Parts: sequence; C-alpha cells; structure tokens
Amino acid sequence: MKQSLFESRHQADWDAFAAQLDALERGKAEAQAGSRFAADYRRLCQHLALAEARGYSSHLIEQLQQLAMRGHQQFYRHRSHLGAQLVRFLFGGFPRLVRAEWRSVCVASLLFFGSLALMGGLTYLYPELIYSLVSPEQVGEMEKMYDPDARRLGRFGERDAGDDWVMFGFYIMNNIGIAFQTFASGLLLGLGSLFFLLFNGLMIGAVAGHLTRIGYSETFWSFVVGHGAFELTAIALAGAAGFKLGWALLAPGRLPRGEALRLAAGTAVQLVAGVILFLLLAAFIEAFWSSTTFASPTIKYAVGAGLWALVLGYLLLAGRRQHAPD
Repeated sequence: MKQSLFESRHQADWDAFAAQLDALERGKAEAQAGSRFAADYRRLCQHLALAEARGYSSHLIEQLQQLAMRGHQQFYRHRSHLGAQLVRFLFGGFPRLVRAEWRSVCVASLLFFGSLALMGGLTYLYPELIYSLVSPEQVGEMEKMYDPDARRLGRFGERDAGDDWVMFGFYIMNNIGIAFQTFASGLLLGLGSLFFLLFNGLMIGAVAGHLTRIGYSETFWSFVVGHGAFELTAIALAGAAGFKLGWALLAPGRLPRGEALRLAAGTAVQLVAGVILFLLLAAFIEAFWSSTTFASPTIKYAVGAGLWALVLGYLLLAGRRQHAPD
C-alpha cells in the first residue's frame, strides 16, 4: 500500500487518538482510560509497525512514534489508576455498598443464618431429622471427615500437607459455584436466591447439629470457625445480590423492567466482586489452617473469633470516612 493511501485511510484515527491523549493529559477524560483507549492504543502500535516494515517516510514514522510514546505513558498511568480504584473499593467502596444495601443484606442473612441455626437446633434435639436432608452414606462420610482421631480434618482428611494447594483450588471452585448459583438464580424473581439460601442454611445446620450431638463438636467447630467468617458471610451477600436482581424485576417502579434490571445489576455485580474476594480468603484459610491438627482447638477458636470480629468490623465500619471524589 502506498504511503499516501495509508495516511488518508488512517489519519482520522490518528487525529482522534491525539485528541484523546490531549484530553487525558489535561485530566479531563479519565473515564476514557478503559477498554476503548486500550484498543485505540493497540491499533496505533499496529500502524507504527506497518509503517516501519513498509519503509514509509521518517516524518510519518516519527509522528506515529510520538503518539505511541504518549499513549504508552497514559496506558500505564491509567492501569495504576485502576489499581488504585480497586484498593479504594476493597477498603471503602465495598463495605459502604453493603451498608447501603442493608435491606437486602438483612433479609438474606436472616434467611440463611436463621435457617442454619433453626435446623441445627432441631437436628440436635431430633437426631433422625438429618436423614430428611442427607443420605445415610453422606452422614457416614461426614462423620469420617470430622473424626477426632483424623490426621487432618475436613474433606479428604487423609491427604498430605503437600496437597493443600490442590484443595485450595477445589475450595475456590466449590465456594464460587455455590455463591454464583445463589446470585444468578435471583433472576427467577428472587425465588432462586431464596431457595439456595434456605437449602444451604438447612444443610449446614443439619450437619452442625448432628456432629455436635454425636460428640464431634470440638473437631467440627474448630474446623469451620475460621473460614466460616468469610465463607458464610459471602453466601449471605451473594443472596443479597440475587435479591437485588429479583426485586428489580418484581418492582421496577416507573422504569421499564429491562432498565431497572440493568441498574440493579450494576450494584449486584459490585457486591459479587466483594463476595469473590471473601471466598478466596475462605478457601485459603480452609486449605492451610482449618484442616490442620497441629493447632489446638482453643487456638482455632481464638483465631476464628478474631476473624469474625474482623469481618463484622470491616463491613460495619470500613469506609465511613468519606473522601472527596477524584
């Protein structure tokens, strides 16, 4: 392709990219530093590579090189900016969002933790009740998992310590799968989220009540108390995000249901981002701390109490000092 044709075909793109750079350098186009800017920058780099490979004039190559250098600086500056946004979300934005959505969070938490506590108490008082939810074979497997004589606790208790990384990945996939079901099923007018909150609450409560009744309380509770702070809270928050979707469909107000759902999804997805972080932390604790037997139950209870206090304090107190918008 002749240089004149190449320039006439792409000059408008270069001018638009230069204008975008001017705006970014003056700090007046922060919102454009996302996927659009990255795509424009990559296209400019391709044009520069083509110009050099085809031996176009030094004047054109120098012009494109200057744009590429300026684009490189802006690209990495805004990558850092996005990183700072992530940090601000984790240490302020997410807990503020949870408090702003306190109605959904309270409803989801009452359903989940309430069903868990109720089923735990009923199973403790009426032992046969567990078999209405769990098969005898599964009950036997759970008893084996939390046998006080086990070398390591929890799922796959006979594994070696070197397998902890494998279990870390397993816990991540399992936990995120449960949370995603609870969240995404909110699209069924919130009924899916309601079902999964109650189902998981009843299942966990039944297991807790049964193992406590047969004398495995120390091994079971010392195992779950640590990672449970993040994992159980994450399930409740996933349910709250699902209710956000369901309520937008049930009561869109004056907005069309599609628009109401789109707005609610923006908030719900942010909640789920925090849920994923909680589940990653829960998986790490479960794989590398909860399953070990070298720490006494007393130490595990103390650590678990500290983690529960940390989670509650984070959600209730973090980010209360408002910062001026960037």
